[in-house]
Amino acid sequence: MSTEENISTTGGVHCERDGPVLVITLCREHKRNAVDRALADAIDHALNQLEDDPGLRVGVLTGGRQVFCAGSDLKSRGDYVTERGGEYGVIRRHRSKPLIAAVEGLALGGGMEIVLACDMVVAATDARFGLPEVMRGVLPTCGALFRALVALPPNIAREMVLSGEPIDAARAHALGLVNQLSAPGQALARALVLARRIGDNAPLSVQASLQAMNGLLAAADAAGWEATAKALAVISGSADYTEGVQAFFERRAPVWQGR
Repeated sequence: MSTEENISTTGGVHCERDGPVLVITLCREHKRNAVDRALADAIDHALNQLEDDPGLRVGVLTGGRQVFCAGSDLKSRGDYVTERGGEYGVIRRHRSKPLIAAVEGLALGGGMEIVLACDMVVAATDARFGLPEVMRGVLPTCGALFRALVALPPNIAREMVLSGEPIDAARAHALGLVNQLSAPGQALARALVLARRIGDNAPLSVQASLQAMNGLLAAADAAGWEATAKALAVISGSADYTEGVQAFFERRAPVWQGR
């Protein structure tokens, strides 16, 4: 990461090459890295670069030292889907190269779903992971309803989705969601050690192995997306859905009606 040619910043994403590793940093911290149209396009562009550049072998996705990602920017009204990556430019992407999430601070809602879309996770000990959508009258629509059941014990996945309460990094590590823990502020450095170790290996072997494993996991994705769509249809247009979003913007506690 020593030359200016290896550094670029576009649409709220900062990319830096470290040999065969591409470090992708979300740079919208004033909005807790909430994803809007511009940020989704920038993530998509960065991951296209990772996939298409034969000199790159591993990606690291981070949100910086303060926060990983708070999910969707609600003002975007769902306008954050890209052609190759789906939601946020990453959720439905077919990748042949490993992607490591380096998490500091909060990974909430769609931010947690971005974590679930990555292949490995390194987290600072003060990081927190959560799916608070039910607190807002909505539900996770970017893969968590089925990917959390794979990444976590099913009863823990249910707890996170139905209570909306986050878990800390230590618990996430003990449950297998997080591969490695780091001191606060050191998640990226720790993730880079892992990425470089992977990058030292035969690239075709790494890519073929990753595609084989992820292909097996993705075999159930169609049913997962169908189940998510059915769940969303139940709440779309409901009074509670409208109330939850309105209460969020008005920064008040929602008043649920159950209809």
